[in-house]
Amino acid sequence: MKIPARLQPLVDDGLIDAVLGQLMSGKEAQVYVVRCGEERRCAKVFKEARQRSFKQAVQYREGRRGRNSRRERAMAKKTRYGQQEQEQAWLNAEVEALHRLAAAGVRVPTPLGFVDGVLLMEMVSDADGRAAPRLDDVTLSAEQAIAHHDAVIREVVRMLCAGLVHGDLSEFNVLLGHAGPVIIDLPQAVDAAGNNSAGMLLRRDVDNMRAYFGRFAPALHDTDYGREIWALYEAGELHPDSALTGRFVGDSTAVDVDELITVIEDAREQQAWRLARCGEAQDEE
Repeated sequence: MKIPARLQPLVDDGLIDAVLGQLMSGKEAQVYVVRCGEERRCAKVFKEARQRSFKQAVQYREGRRGRNSRRERAMAKKTRYGQQEQEQAWLNAEVEALHRLAAAGVRVPTPLGFVDGVLLMEMVSDADGRAAPRLDDVTLSAEQAIAHHDAVIREVVRMLCAGLVHGDLSEFNVLLGHAGPVIIDLPQAVDAAGNNSAGMLLRRDVDNMRAYFGRFAPALHDTDYGREIWALYEAGELHPDSALTGRFVGDSTAVDVDELITVIEDAREQQAWRLARCGEAQDEE
């Protein structure tokens, strides 16, 4: 096929030997199968900001910290330089997330290089060595759906234990590889501890997976792994091998308003007493 303009520099530099074909086109990027030596790999070409339908919502960017204060100020002020830096930070987010998750044992494509907005990575294959299909492209038995759902939930847990939430998880960004589900598309991944929307996004990710796999195994509709996982995380009790039940019972204990008011008043009195003591000590000086 004709070499796309964005891939030509990588071909010229010898990073890619041949472009074999386009694999998919999404709201964020186009993905091509390429040959690097004897290996088949994927080249993810990110679309320019004005061409993307997925917006860099503040909801996703919250909690991401840069290393350069000048860049942070420019991004906050939305200057032209700041917008360029924000765009670069958004693109770098997926590369950083892939490295972080791969190191934590999460099943994601292995990143192999990032050059001029093109991410080279492992090509996830099916049992026949072909590019693995997305979940949306397969039909499952009830048994397969339950098994794959369990595998995806386990990956979600590993991701959270590594400090990240996917934020846009659905059947369109999970590949069914020869060894099971593989999670892809992570530029919008959020920091679990630094993003106020992380809990909501995780529950939405898990609910999306429940809805998809529930088409084939209706019993999954009765599960609530999202709230169970997040509750364990908030309590500091979530581990990669945590036993999950798919059940969640919220705290229904009634709040004693009178007792709460008493505690607040006691705290105020103690603070007033401390301030008074500080004032006396300053007068003595």
